[in-house]
Amino acid sequence: MSTAIAQALANLSVAAELTASATAVLSDPQLSPGHAACFGMLVEALGAEQARAQIHMAHAVRRSGAHKLDQPSLQAVAQASAEPTESNFAAAQGHTTAGRTAFRSARSFMQDWLDIPRNIAHDRLVQADCLIGGVDESGQPIDPWLTELAADFADPALDPRLVATTALKLHSTRKDLPEGAAGVEQKQQLQSDAHQLIHSDPKSARKHIANMVAQVKAGKRPLKALLDEVGLFRRGTRRGLIEYILRVLPSQAAVIEAHFAATGNPATQAGDRQGLQEAEAEFTGEKGEGWDDDSTKPDWAREEDDAPSDQEPAQDSASDPDADPDTDPDSALDRGATPEPSPDSDTDPSDLPEMESDVEATSTRGESTPAWEELKPERRRLIGLMALLLKDHRASNHRAGQPPGSNQAGLATAQVSVILDYEKMLQGAPNYAVSSSGLMLSPGEVRTAMCNAGIYPVILNGKSLPLDLGRTQRLFTKAQGRTIRAAYQGCAYPGCAMPVERCELDHLDPWEKGGCTDIHSAALCCPVHHIERHCGLFHAVKIPGCRPMVLLSPDLDPKQELRVNTHFMTPEQALASDALAQEMTAKWRAGTLVVEIVEP
Repeated sequence: MSTAIAQALANLSVAAELTASATAVLSDPQLSPGHAACFGMLVEALGAEQARAQIHMAHAVRRSGAHKLDQPSLQAVAQASAEPTESNFAAAQGHTTAGRTAFRSARSFMQDWLDIPRNIAHDRLVQADCLIGGVDESGQPIDPWLTELAADFADPALDPRLVATTALKLHSTRKDLPEGAAGVEQKQQLQSDAHQLIHSDPKSARKHIANMVAQVKAGKRPLKALLDEVGLFRRGTRRGLIEYILRVLPSQAAVIEAHFAATGNPATQAGDRQGLQEAEAEFTGEKGEGWDDDSTKPDWAREEDDAPSDQEPAQDSASDPDADPDTDPDSALDRGATPEPSPDSDTDPSDLPEMESDVEATSTRGESTPAWEELKPERRRLIGLMALLLKDHRASNHRAGQPPGSNQAGLATAQVSVILDYEKMLQGAPNYAVSSSGLMLSPGEVRTAMCNAGIYPVILNGKSLPLDLGRTQRLFTKAQGRTIRAAYQGCAYPGCAMPVERCELDHLDPWEKGGCTDIHSAALCCPVHHIERHCGLFHAVKIPGCRPMVLLSPDLDPKQELRVNTHFMTPEQALASDALAQEMTAKWRAGTLVVEIVEP
């Protein structure tokens, strides 16, 4: 056994050398597109295996008591790592001491000797507890806390990173679960739902699992307790910027999300990119990006700008060395999203919220940001917020004879759609209402909205198919568009996060070929995936009595299953939609369901 272990360690060392040498070769600027794609697939597969190995490593360090190694053993381990031969690895078996040790625990060993950040070391040990098992005080093994996810973690066909992240999130609910059998049952239900989401909809699983965990942590808290915690909190100064934390009720968040969607739409006055940059210049003193010179300026733009300006345009954030780069969710702490708790805090690092990536979704095959997009979503939203704060000031200027500010970039009129489940409402269920952006609303918030808002009744059947709005003209009416957006909630492409307001209504029966503008033959696609569908990169599937679904290309989905985008749904809606897609797939394959695969 010792020889086999030494050989395995030597293999790891060779794997590191091979990876480094392969990366050096594949970094060639002349690398062909096909080889670059192969490079990407192999590196991601290697990263997945490395993530699995890191959690097993944490478990092995704790189980073996590696933090108790004496000084000669630590020197032997360092020597073997520097000179990775099989003989050196065999000599590095090491001895533990019962006396004073250099490290207090497995976590301190990982942090101080392996140079793993404290919060990451903590997370890996928690993930080991959940997915591999723990060790009690007497050194005896303990079964994994999440047995169903433990089997998923061991499955080589699944990405262990998604399973490990899920385990960490579910573990953070342990203090919020009730005691006794009720807590065990709720934990098992959470685990089963997470298992289902990981298998059926991995692209949106992180979002839905995070929402499930948030619902558990929120519980049935009284409104007074919620109101005691809402507000806009000034956090302080960081890297020359003033930071605030905003905590709002779901009904308030729905209005904010609707406003963000409006400022994010370049087809509206509120989302006009040129106007947003000019609005930002009111605070920065820097002129926004404009026309290159007078020769490129159209006639309508020259009329109001006779005198050329000598002022330099604002520097683009992408070229500013001091600007914050677009980072992924893993670097949220570096952006100041959530500070690490103090040593005397009772908050576990695993309980800290993750910052979601805020890159607006486009094509999974193309660039993440369109060429015309010069402002990051975060900057656009701030400009829109400032426009709202200055609205009264501009109105007073208008009354004094100044130009009006109502038609202004960033100043949007938010429209929130609330979808009610009538049967759940009659049953007195606490979660029968959801906004079009996927936010659950309490019964009190819904009653307030119904008193103050305009009501547009839309009837949906049990399979989310809009009813009661019939055939119309060549273009969909506003009523039809409102109905389709309420029913489908976002782009049809699985995993696409483009807001529903930015999506386009898509005829599944081409008008030029005699098709009708009927709701049952309409889909919703973002501009990128709308083009991709008409290019044949994926297919819409019409199913009698059911919402349209999507069939991806064989290279993306070898199983060729019918799919639904659940990104903007609640976890309950996502699970129901996935179950419906699986049901339709099974009937289609069994020949008991006739579907129409829509031509591009």
